[in-house]
Amino acid sequence: MYEFEFERPATLADALAALAAEDAQPLAGGQTLIPTLRQRLAAPSKLVSLAGIEELRGICRDDEGRICIGAATTHAEAARALEKDYPALSALAGGIGDPMVRNRGTIGGSLANNDPSACWPAGVLGSGASIRTDRREIAADDFFEGMFATALEDGEIITEVRFPVPDTANYQKFEQPASRFALVGVFVARFGRDVRVAVTGASEDGVYRWTEAEEALSKDFRVDAVMGLEPNPARMIGDIHGTREYRAHLVKVMTRRAVEAQKG
Repeated sequence: MYEFEFERPATLADALAALAAEDAQPLAGGQTLIPTLRQRLAAPSKLVSLAGIEELRGICRDDEGRICIGAATTHAEAARALEKDYPALSALAGGIGDPMVRNRGTIGGSLANNDPSACWPAGVLGSGASIRTDRREIAADDFFEGMFATALEDGEIITEVRFPVPDTANYQKFEQPASRFALVGVFVARFGRDVRVAVTGASEDGVYRWTEAEEALSKDFRVDAVMGLEPNPARMIGDIHGTREYRAHLVKVMTRRAVEAQKG
């Protein structure tokens, strides 16, 4: 580690003011940033903690019936609160990392970091959610711009994530056993006849929608609808945990499982 300033503001306005300093960086749960600092892969002059800002925490419903999750809400809090209203998101949040990670990590931090194997991006993209910041509201389809890249501008803070509630949804994850990150994770949500399929962990481009599966399932929401589809391995991640072809195979398997879980 190295020397830097640390601020813990109590309001969003104070946090934004602190982040105006040169090389200042927000700190949410710290599950990614702190290890990065330890390895000296980042060197901000100031860390601005968002953990003490109450207006960034909590879960509620808005006038449109969407579930609104404050950006500083932890994975564990989301898992508990969403068990009845959005079971698929509850299960997703409850399967992230270990108890320490779930009690420290936040939904806002996960989305801002946009790790290519993180779970929340799949839930957000698969739900057709929107990301609210201190400046604007960004549709999930426009938010994720590639591995570790998002539409956020310098100094922009995620304040809330708004989820439409589907008729049914399910998340299936084939996890890397040491980290519990998704080797491949697939979130399938059905809104009437419209189906969204979001895939994480598989692609070099980060989370993405598998549009061929969406089209097939929107016509016929059955496991058989995706049997003849073959995800393209060309842009899949290939590493010590699995080849590109293996991940492509897992995308299909996890999608089938997510559909089957909604038919029971």
